[in-house]
Amino acid sequence: MPRPVSRREMIRRLRALGWQGPFPAGKHPLMQKGDRTVHIPNPHRGDLDWSLTIRLLRQGGISVADWESVA
Repeated sequence: MPRPVSRREMIRRLRALGWQGPFPAGKHPLMQKGDRTVHIPNPHRGDLDWSLTIRLLRQGGISVADWESVA
């Protein structure tokens, strides 16, 4: 189960997994890898909750094992 992470940490890990961005797009920036996109939340005062992290991983087709491997 992924733990809460900061927005900066999320972007760092996605880049380590081969994603590009974040690129401006509407209300939320996005990151791309091939034909997949993941919308990155705007900066918050705290960390991103684990439930949001799980939803973003599913959106990008990223396994929890891959996510944990770049910690």
